[in-house]
Amino acid sequence: MIAMKKPVIIGIAGGSASGKSSIAQRLKREFENSNSVVIIRQDDYYKDQSHMSYEERVKTNYDHPFAFDTELLIQHLDNLIKGKRIEKPTYDFVNHTRSEVIENIEPCDVIVLEGLFILENEQLRDHLDIKIFVDTDADIRFIRRMTRDVKDRGRSLESVVDQYTTTVRIMHDLFIEPSKRYADVIVPEGGKNEVAIDLLTTKISSIIQDHMI
Repeated sequence: MIAMKKPVIIGIAGGSASGKSSIAQRLKREFENSNSVVIIRQDDYYKDQSHMSYEERVKTNYDHPFAFDTELLIQHLDNLIKGKRIEKPTYDFVNHTRSEVIENIEPCDVIVLEGLFILENEQLRDHLDIKIFVDTDADIRFIRRMTRDVKDRGRSLESVVDQYTTTVRIMHDLFIEPSKRYADVIVPEGGKNEVAIDLLTTKISSIIQDHMI
């Protein structure tokens, strides 16, 4: 029996609405006919808040590292590295708690992990083979976040503006921006950066080919 090679883990970090998910989704489309690449979103590892009232959940600072179940995420990464399937949680952003939907993730050659604090946490960084930071201007990130949260997450315009000014911007400057120094590659403008996408696609293709030998 041939032992499975250790998967290569690519971490994509950056501010809220910087384009992390756009890059991850572009990579997913590039390899959609392959079972060799899986995307894991840190957002799905927000802590379960079903024991709290809706009013309490709304007050949670979702832009602080403590909002995430990082211990579970690291455990799941370790299991995938060992060749074990995981049951990944998903998050309900409308009701501000963990969803009942579970996604089964099988071990594969390349794991793309994307999220706000992927480079901020030392234990997570230690799991990464390639570290990427998506660097996008604050005004562009704010417009993208406002559009996304109102359209896809059922938020009011007032709540988005209030959250951004009271927590998002502050937490970005405190935790996310400093984590840029840990990146191997800094990508401006997220999924619209075709050169970065081509480089990542080429790198992942070479990893997959190497694992087939």
